[in-house]
Amino acid sequence: MKRHLLLLPLLLAATPALADPPAGFDARVEAVRRASETPGMAVAIVENGKVVLAKGYGIRKLGAPAKVDADTLFMIGSTGKAFTSAALATLVDAGKIGWDDKVIDHLPGFQMYDPWVTREMTIRDLLVHRSGLGLGAGDLLLVPRGKLSRAELVRRLRYLPPATSFRSGYAYDNILYVVAGAVIEAVSGQPWEDYMRDHVFRPAGLPDATADMARQLSAPDRAHPHGRAGGTVRGTGPLKLLDERDRLGQAGAPAGLIAASANDMARWLQIQLAGGALPDGKGRLYSEAAGKEMWAPVTPMPIEPYPDPVSGITPGYQAYALGWDVRDYHGAQVIWHAGGLFGFTTVVVMIPEKKVGFAIAINSEEIEPRYGLMYELLDHYLGVPAQDWPTRFAKFKRDRIAGAEAAVRQQAGAPAKIGPSLPVARYAGRYVDPWYGALAVTPNGGGLKVDFTTTPGMTGRLEHYQYDTFVARFDDSAIEPAYLTFGLDAEGKVSRITAKPVSPIADFSFDYKDLAFVPEGGAR
Repeated sequence: MKRHLLLLPLLLAATPALADPPAGFDARVEAVRRASETPGMAVAIVENGKVVLAKGYGIRKLGAPAKVDADTLFMIGSTGKAFTSAALATLVDAGKIGWDDKVIDHLPGFQMYDPWVTREMTIRDLLVHRSGLGLGAGDLLLVPRGKLSRAELVRRLRYLPPATSFRSGYAYDNILYVVAGAVIEAVSGQPWEDYMRDHVFRPAGLPDATADMARQLSAPDRAHPHGRAGGTVRGTGPLKLLDERDRLGQAGAPAGLIAASANDMARWLQIQLAGGALPDGKGRLYSEAAGKEMWAPVTPMPIEPYPDPVSGITPGYQAYALGWDVRDYHGAQVIWHAGGLFGFTTVVVMIPEKKVGFAIAINSEEIEPRYGLMYELLDHYLGVPAQDWPTRFAKFKRDRIAGAEAAVRQQAGAPAKIGPSLPVARYAGRYVDPWYGALAVTPNGGGLKVDFTTTPGMTGRLEHYQYDTFVARFDDSAIEPAYLTFGLDAEGKVSRITAKPVSPIADFSFDYKDLAFVPEGGAR
């Protein structure tokens, strides 16, 4: 027996550890990056509390030679929601708030559309997408570039009607994370950005991470955003550099305006997997109890089977926790979140039972490097037979885009040759929506021009489509085109404007469907 025990370490040493990254992983990342035309990537992997990879690949910006390294800042989008939850956890640990405190106890001016919901909404409710708001409701106040203050965003919530009853179902939103940021400000007495710096980034040992847009845009070692915009639908055409100022706007930062490096994300994964303990063993960012609370599933999420060739990723269950998605994959629990922010996409993934976590950030919108490598790493660490997931996701993307292009072409090719009902000049005017603000329609030669005045630079021309519906073609090709339909009253005056995106795969943050403009000062 003793002889066998002595041989055991030798046998283990002779067998490649499953916890090691896949063989040839660097080369694989490079191959997938190049095949997808992704300019740059940052990847971090943590195993059993140790950082085994924190590295940059490719370049920061098309047409420039600067390489991505482990300290290059990438925008991490909605994966930053977990940071806002962690900031709240520090206040819970300090006894200043409770997860189930009523929001109005800390923000007396907070109001939802329904007074009962206003009274019952808790801090936990702000984080778990069960408020009753529709998918992405209010996002147009934040994207592609917002100018409103955080206080004004919170104030306008009262004008957003619900899509469902309170706590009855799941619908992803960003705007309630802005409210969560406002709660942090009210309780701490600090701007959310400063609180994140002083109580999350610095104590966690994340030297590069920042939630301040001015610092992000001035950092010399930063990645720049890229995307395929201006084609029939987003995702087609050549890859090009995007305007890096197209972000949420600083007020929306608690929902996803954090920049971090591969080194930052590696340390963040260490802290998450350790339940809040710092990697050096000297203290905690948040308590073990808070760590468990943030990972605990709260809101069941509907499951829609993925089509071939990626049907294998369809989970058996999934739910939303406090800034995290929780689902199963091949029998293992996966804690994860995706992020996207106009030219940047990210995933942060953990397999708690394996004590493994990884993050992938890219400075483009391609899905093959992000999701393809995500599932290759999941398969590796779970001991599942390897598949070429990047190729599968490439086909999934092509099929999705082809279907959307066909739908847009069909719409464009078969409008009724009827309308408009009024002389073009009679559609001009100023219209208001209580949550969004003003829409200005003005004569433009023989046609019309539109200005979504709450969103800087969201201007374009109106092209007649059919009846009293026009297509808004924006000067900024990164903004999704929209159908604007003018409703007329019995006297033939414009009484209402509704909207919807032209593309069936438009990002939900272009929540045109929630708009309902009426003439300022009465019908025209």
